[in-house]
Amino acid sequence: MRSYEDGVYYMIGEEKSEGSNFQAVNCYSSTNLVDWDFVGNLISRDDSEPDLGPNRIIERPKVLKNEQTGKYVLFMHVDSSDYKDARVGWGTGDTICGEYTYLGSSRPLDKQIRDIGVFKDEDGTAYLLTEDREYGTRIMRLSEDYLSVEEITMEWQYFAESPAMVKRGGTYYIFGSHLTGWNPNDNVYSAAQNLSGPWTEWTEFAPVGTNTYSSQVSFILPLSDDKAIYMGDRWFPDNLGASEYIWLPLQIDGDTVRLDWYDNWSVHMEAGTWQSGLPYTEYEAEAAELSNEARLLDCGECSGSQMVGYIGGDQDGTVSFDVEAACDGDVTMVLKYRNGDEVTTSTFGARNALVSVGGVEQTVDFPSTRHKGGQTAKSVVQTAVKKGSNIVTVSGADSWGPDLDVLLVPGLSCSA
Repeated sequence: MRSYEDGVYYMIGEEKSEGSNFQAVNCYSSTNLVDWDFVGNLISRDDSEPDLGPNRIIERPKVLKNEQTGKYVLFMHVDSSDYKDARVGWGTGDTICGEYTYLGSSRPLDKQIRDIGVFKDEDGTAYLLTEDREYGTRIMRLSEDYLSVEEITMEWQYFAESPAMVKRGGTYYIFGSHLTGWNPNDNVYSAAQNLSGPWTEWTEFAPVGTNTYSSQVSFILPLSDDKAIYMGDRWFPDNLGASEYIWLPLQIDGDTVRLDWYDNWSVHMEAGTWQSGLPYTEYEAEAAELSNEARLLDCGECSGSQMVGYIGGDQDGTVSFDVEAACDGDVTMVLKYRNGDEVTTSTFGARNALVSVGGVEQTVDFPSTRHKGGQTAKSVVQTAVKKGSNIVTVSGADSWGPDLDVLLVPGLSCSA
């Protein structure tokens, strides 16, 4: 879940470095939605608390601030490893990213609670969004302190897992996914003028067959009345710690919602708008300058049927790209790569590399791609570029780096 307070965005999510079993609920902060810093754990594994011990499941953590009590309230899907408990857990804290006191879990109104969402209306009334494997999907009104459920506001005999809600221009929109485990599907939405209905028929909002661009809805970040940001999870069940986020512009027009794919886009939060960016320029790794034993390898799944391997290592193999920029600016570069290392609970099979742009160096993680069946994955580099030539080098960080396919660099909009 993503929250906003005093000019700072907060992202709250599950620690998955050891797989599905509970470890911690983490909090990160950002002032621009691009650069994120780890702040701390809201709650962590606790053997003295049955819900928070090993072999327990904690998923879909959400936080709302209760203006009446001044407390931040943490909501979680709490479950056993066989997913038969199906409960909601509560905690409270004094700051959004501080430590929370765990209060316990329950099945409100004796209903199953699985993947959850929360929604806070303009009048401060809050709702728990739930999926019940014995019935379907529900909107449940919370008590004034947000620590219990008062009543069922709306329910469907329709399964919409991981529900999320946003209100724009007087209309409520609820989103969810079908029940396909960790695998993606064509997510759906419904709209209404009143939370108790009537609601429109559940329908897809991304092109059918794209499986919502291989993602599952997690949160909808509102912008203006007709624009929002879709934030989805792209799960890798064999390597949950390497799972990715998919954030895309969401267009809202009356009861119609549309999600299109953009390779490159940017958001202006103050104006409440987003815009598609200029196309990427592709820099093939096999066309780059190779040194210190870095060499070409065959790769049928790569864009040019080749990639560059032996980066890092004892000889510190290095790849150097000459990137042209039309003006000074900040960009998000994308490195497509492969890493066939085995996944472990401590490393995710990750390799690291040093990426230098114009002499400014940073360490970038490249998690294992073994679970992707030979396909490449992407790691990003947030960096500044100067007008003209920029030398981008990729080298080892104390060990072997990834095998590189291509470097993607977005264009810059330059004022006259």
